[in-house]
Amino acid sequence: MATPEERLADLGIELPEVVPPLAAYVPAVRTGGHVYTSGQLPLVRGELSVTGKVGAEVSPEEAKEQARICAVNALAAIRSVVGDLSQVVRIVKVVGFVASAPGFTGQPQVVNGASELLGEVFGEAGVHARSAVGVAVLPLDAAVEVEVIAEVR
Repeated sequence: MATPEERLADLGIELPEVVPPLAAYVPAVRTGGHVYTSGQLPLVRGELSVTGKVGAEVSPEEAKEQARICAVNALAAIRSVVGDLSQVVRIVKVVGFVASAPGFTGQPQVVNGASELLGEVFGEAGVHARSAVGVAVLPLDAAVEVEVIAEVR
């Protein structure tokens, strides 16, 4: 069976270096058999490619792709504290925050961008509990932010 890193390579995804924190926190913390990531923004090389509210300036399809990028960044944060993603036993929970225009109710479909990637990388071990929450605004005017909790060896 392929490792998570091999599955990422098959998907054409290279994990980035962990983005330095924007405030007083760390990107991920390991406690016991779990790693908790901080909220991950869809930063690519330190930049947001999309800003604004989903359902207004940002389409749901664009936001779903942004959630996928957040998940990639969360995997990088997890790897930074466990060494390699083969240490992940399962993804336990994902929390997705979607900067939503008034009346936008498609948060679950947006956060599917993160959930689907985790399933592609970890298979059955990527199936997780989840919350998808609409919010008024996110840091840097990001459209999406994602947190991940992973069980690790």
